[in-house]
Amino acid sequence: MPSARRDRWLALALLLAVLGLAYLLLVHPWFTQPLREIDADVAALREREQRVQAQLQQQPQIEQRLRATREALQQRPGFLREATAEAAAAALGAKLQDAVAMASPGNRSCTISNRTPLTDNRRDAEFVRVAMQVRLRCGVAELATVLHSLETGSPRLFVDNLNLIAQRFQQSPNESGLGLDVSFELAGYLLPGAAADGSAPTPAAEPVSAPQPPSAPPAPAPAAPVEGQEVADET
Repeated sequence: MPSARRDRWLALALLLAVLGLAYLLLVHPWFTQPLREIDADVAALREREQRVQAQLQQQPQIEQRLRATREALQQRPGFLREATAEAAAAALGAKLQDAVAMASPGNRSCTISNRTPLTDNRRDAEFVRVAMQVRLRCGVAELATVLHSLETGSPRLFVDNLNLIAQRFQQSPNESGLGLDVSFELAGYLLPGAAADGSAPTPAAEPVSAPQPPSAPPAPAPAAPVEGQEVADET
């Protein structure tokens, strides 16, 4: 009797071992492990959905802050307001002239000798740079006023490659003969997208030819001499 009971327990243990081995070899790698991976993916997707929902709930606040930032930038524009580089270059020249006139009324102590627009040769630049080469003849105080007015105004302008040379002679009757010969680059940047909108090609107008004056009638050919007239002349 004890041996029969022991055989039953041994058979039961062997059955459990076979079932466990079958589970480890057949059920777990083919069913349990893939299901666990699916559960992990579902949990990750739910967490991501919660983050997205939280961000979507913050959309009104973000849009409000974005509008406030845009309004602040419009009140203090850093970019040139013109639509094209040509118009921006003209605006740069006008701002320079106003700054010089404010620093030296009547151009007695500061005058513009030359200003030449420069082309932007940078490739793949994010912002279009509008610049001009400027040459002034100014006193020290007037030059400081001009540069301060240009660099602290609105929109933001930049002074690069500043060169100063002492001047001891008089170039024109309006100059005092004392001061500095100054050359620098005055630059600003166009608003992103403004240059692309302003540079759209416009259809070229067809050339209209000027009306040609009527051609003069051809001169009449000289009449051929008559034979009778020649004989009369000879006689």
